[in-house]
Amino acid sequence: MPITVQTIIDALRSSVPPIPNTVDELMAGQSNYEVTGIAVSFMPTQQAIEQAVASGANLLITHEPLSYSHRHEETLIANDPVFAQKLKLIEESGIAIFRYHDYCHRKQPDIIMTGLLSALEWESRLTDMLPIAAILELSSMTVTEIAAHVKQKLGMPFLRITGDPSAPVSRAGILVGYRGGASTAIPFMREHNLDLLIVGEGPEWETPEYIRDAAHQGRAKALLTLGHAESEEPGMRALSEELKLLYPDVPVEFIPVQPIFQIV
Repeated sequence: MPITVQTIIDALRSSVPPIPNTVDELMAGQSNYEVTGIAVSFMPTQQAIEQAVASGANLLITHEPLSYSHRHEETLIANDPVFAQKLKLIEESGIAIFRYHDYCHRKQPDIIMTGLLSALEWESRLTDMLPIAAILELSSMTVTEIAAHVKQKLGMPFLRITGDPSAPVSRAGILVGYRGGASTAIPFMREHNLDLLIVGEGPEWETPEYIRDAAHQGRAKALLTLGHAESEEPGMRALSEELKLLYPDVPVEFIPVQPIFQIV
């Protein structure tokens, strides 16, 4: 029996009850395509799509959308030359592109979180896995030492520290993706008595400013900001490994994205 795009979509959604108004959708291609090769990437960049096509994949599974906005704002990309060129590549190649986001995060445990913990080799440090966060015990490490560990394990050229780099850390919390905003991060840090937050991203004038004030008051609080992709890409790499086991007869390739920012 052929494995179709819809077969794989159904499998990815199977462990989670239906999510109304989800952003997880087939953004390009047809659901009845027979899948001859799968590529997985965090973001469907032009480069990632080109690489997927070159590898022979006819299904690309990504975590984020094609059109630079969470809910595909049509007015944003209508008549835009950059998006038009990207769309031309997709249409000419015939590749199907599925966004795996809401169902991915609702899966328990969230593979984006477990993928990051595995990449950091911190599974043994985990004390609590919450629906949207993880709590770790990192005794006898400073913020600077933790930052160095994260950079080395994730292959990152840089990350950002807010607060006292020399502060000792006992309890740390991880919030991947865009969960670093104040409404989530500040109560999380306070209610769980955390010394350090490790986040993907969030508004710079929210949680980082809270940490700045806390450090100025002499509180041993700190924040490591990894970047959205850097915090979630390991989970998509883990997904590609799961797909290899589920579909051993279908080639599966993981396509990393390069860091979006350069330091000059």
